[in-house]
Formats: sequence, structure tokens, C-alpha cells
Amino acid sequence: MKLVTAEEMRELDQLASSQYGIPGIVLMENAGLRVLDAVLEILEGEVAGKRVLVFAGKGNNGGDGFVVARHLANKRAEVKVFLLGRPEDVRGDARVNLDILEQMGVKIYPLQAEKDLQRVDIALLHADVLVDAIYGTGFKGAAMGTIAQVIRQINSAHRPLVAVDLPSGLEANTGKVYGPCVQATRTVTFGLPKLGLYLEPGARYAGDVTVADISLPARLVSGRPLKRELLTPSWCSAQLPRREPSAHKGSFGRVLVVGGSEGMTGAVTLSAQAALRSGAGLVTAAVPRSLHPVLETKTTEVMTSPLPETDARSFSMEAVAPVLELARDATVVALGMGIGRHPATVEWVRRLLPQLKVPVVIDADGLNALAGATGLFPSLGVPVVITPHPGEMARLLDVAAARVQEDRLKGAEQAAKDWGVTVVLKGAKTVVASPGGETFLNPTGNPGMATGGSGDVLTGVIAGLMAQGLAAPVAAAVGVFVHGAAGDLAARSKGHRGLIAGDILEMLPTIWRDLEVGPED
Repeated sequence: MKLVTAEEMRELDQLASSQYGIPGIVLMENAGLRVLDAVLEILEGEVAGKRVLVFAGKGNNGGDGFVVARHLANKRAEVKVFLLGRPEDVRGDARVNLDILEQMGVKIYPLQAEKDLQRVDIALLHADVLVDAIYGTGFKGAAMGTIAQVIRQINSAHRPLVAVDLPSGLEANTGKVYGPCVQATRTVTFGLPKLGLYLEPGARYAGDVTVADISLPARLVSGRPLKRELLTPSWCSAQLPRREPSAHKGSFGRVLVVGGSEGMTGAVTLSAQAALRSGAGLVTAAVPRSLHPVLETKTTEVMTSPLPETDARSFSMEAVAPVLELARDATVVALGMGIGRHPATVEWVRRLLPQLKVPVVIDADGLNALAGATGLFPSLGVPVVITPHPGEMARLLDVAAARVQEDRLKGAEQAAKDWGVTVVLKGAKTVVASPGGETFLNPTGNPGMATGGSGDVLTGVIAGLMAQGLAAPVAAAVGVFVHGAAGDLAARSKGHRGLIAGDILEMLPTIWRDLEVGPED
């Protein structure tokens, strides 16, 4: 499902009117009806006599709120509309709907000064549901004055709340919150999902998000050059390669997993097993020579290979040639998990990468070895996926981790463009940015996945998909979604606190099975 900025959505709305003749008031009516559906669900169909407060701004977002108020009044709910502004400032389609409310006798209370806010406190004490229709997608900065105080009152009431398009106080393009912001139980967003609803901290304020059809023509949406995608089960399912009945293990590719150092064979094991659990036909794991007996004990279905090592039991420069030899039979290489930061190992990574002739997924200390050497990326002649967490990304960019987190989307997109690689910036709402300009935002995953080994599983999933022929950006996007979904499934039975990487690995087959069936979004 395409993700849009406020400007892209505004253009779609305008084109719906100019090219297809759909009046703005029709779009507003449809939007209001979809919010009404959400309110009715919260009220479980029992509307008559229920107290609903609609907080409306003077723009089109407020107009959507007026539509909701009208329909609730017709269903005999006790509706009060608090208007954040002067009635005379409401214009256009919103004015039409405000006039209808006034003719119907719905109570409308303008809130323009501090003295008006006591009425809000009293009404909130008895409200069953709140509707936030104050600010729309054009909002930027911080809510101030009376509106800021009303938002604080709304949040203090702790009532079920439906936000219209996005919570007031949230920036549609960035998910940034610079002042008071409505904490929604549920957000009904129109046409297409807005970026800010899926970027932190916006996602925390949005609650459950519903993307509502307001009758935008499908041809209009498909014809626009929208390059950001919200990952969904149906999109991921459509990317999976068909597994023919006549296929054999060689049909699904060979993954070479290269990693490990003293105390870190678990990282390699997790990646290798995740590649197998994601459909790769054959997987070989290579580790420093003295660790090979440990790896063989840990694995059964994975083939293994010992490589030359340093005195610190990490890869030495002499390991370059053997890895290249193993890579000749591989479809994809996964590199870096648990390799440590020994100077010889860092140099080994920098010497090895330019000589690889197959696609590569680079993770963990493989990325740390490239800090200060990102100039290597554009010269690599194969598809590359890098999977940094914010700290690793910060080292690659030579900035503070906080700087990376300030604008994860922009940072990942710029790095992918500059380096010519697919960037998987891990964390809450993982971002996958391709060198071709496509970006994928992942809605799956949970805090329990912030545990050692989780990233190693992800690397194996992505490598396994690339081995089966998926292009690097697509493999990364599907891999991220499935990895998060497996973590979510594991958390349902084990909770967040006790979740470990092995639990994610265990749930992968169930997620793949569900996607192969062809899920509903």
C-alpha cells in the first residue's frame, strides 16, 4: 500500500476533483462516514443517548468532523461540537456542513479563550467517545494557546478517541511531535496512509490505524509516481517466488554465511538457520577454524566450513581466498555476524568485499569494519544489502546515533542513493531504502525483538530470499516484514520481556505458510 506525504495526498484530492469531477464535498462526506463507522464500532452499535464530543478546527478536517456530528445526531446520540476558532472563519465545504449542523440544532461551542475551557472539562467527565478533527495534514510545528490546552484536556480525560486523518499535533510527513498531541485510540486516515502515522513517535499517538476508502479513483492513485510503500501481507505474498512441484534443493539457491569469532558462533548459527527457514535450498556456514567444532555441534541441516584465523580466533587475512572459493558456488553471501573488530578482521572485510562476484548482505561487525570506508560501496559490482541498527548507521555516517534517529527515513534514503546499496535501517518501524529510490516502511515488530541475535535472524531471512531470486530491495522488504511478523507471533504466547531470537526463528515457518495461502491485509 502506497504511503504519501501531505502534499502528495493534497494533489490526489485536487486531481480527483479536476480530472474526475468528484466534488470536494463528496470526499468530505465519504471521509466523515468512515470516521462514523469507527465511532459506531467503539460504541458497539448502541448510539442513542451516547455522549460524543467532536473537537473541530476551522478547515476541512473540521468539516469532516461536522459530517460525523450530523450523522451521530441523526442516530440520536448526544453530540456536542467544540469549534477551535470563530464560526465566521469556517469556509468552503466545511462551512456548508457547519451550516447544516446549526440548522439541525446541534450544540456548537466556539473555543477562543481560556474562559471557554471549563465547559470542555465538564463535558469530558461524561463523554463516551471523543472525535479529534482539529488539525489536518497541513499542520506543522507545535500546537499553541487554546488549542494546545484543549489537547491536554482531551488526553487527560482518557476516553476512547477517534482521530480524523491523523492526530492533531502530529506532522503528517515526519511523524514529529513538537508540542501537545492528541493520543488517539484509533486513527481513520483517508485515501492512502500518511507517512507520519508509521514513523515514530507518530505511530505511538495514532493508535490503531484504519485506511479508509473515500472513493478516490483507483486509476488516479496507480498513475501517480509514489515511491514509498507500507508493507502489507498481500504485497509480501505477491513477491514470493513459486515453488514448482519438480523443484529440488538446487532450485532455491545457495547461501554462504560467513561470521563468528570467539564466543559468537550463535550469531552464525541463527543466520544460517534463518536462511534455511526462509526457503534457501542449501546453506553453508563458515567460521574461524578453531570454532568449527562448536558450530558443527550447533547445526544439523547446515553445512560448515573452517577458515583461517587470527590468534584472537577471528578471521585473518588468509581467509580471503577460501571465502572467495566458497562463494563461487553460492548464490548470495551473508557476512559480518559476530566477526568482532580485530584489526586484521577489519582489513579482511575491506579486502574481501570488492572481490565478491555474488550479491551480499552485510550486518553487524561487517558494517563496523566499513566505518570510514563507505567509499567501497559504490565500487562493488553486485547487489548489496546492509542492515545497520542506529548505532551502526551512525558509525557509517560518522555522526551521533541521535542524529540518525532524528530523521530515519531521510537518512536511509540518502545513504541508499549515495552508496548504491539497499539500506535496512533497523529499529521501531524499520525503513528499507533502495538505491533506485523506492522506500518501504515496516509496520510489524515489537519491543521484545530488541534482543541479541534478532538481527542475525533477519540477515539470514533476507539472504534466503535473495538466494531464491528476489531482487535485493524486495528481499529486504519482505524479509523485514516477515521477521517482524514472526516476532509478533512469538510475543503473543511469550510476551515481550522473555522473547529471544530463537523464538523468532521458530515462528518463521508459520508466517511463510500464512503468506503462501494468500492473506488478507
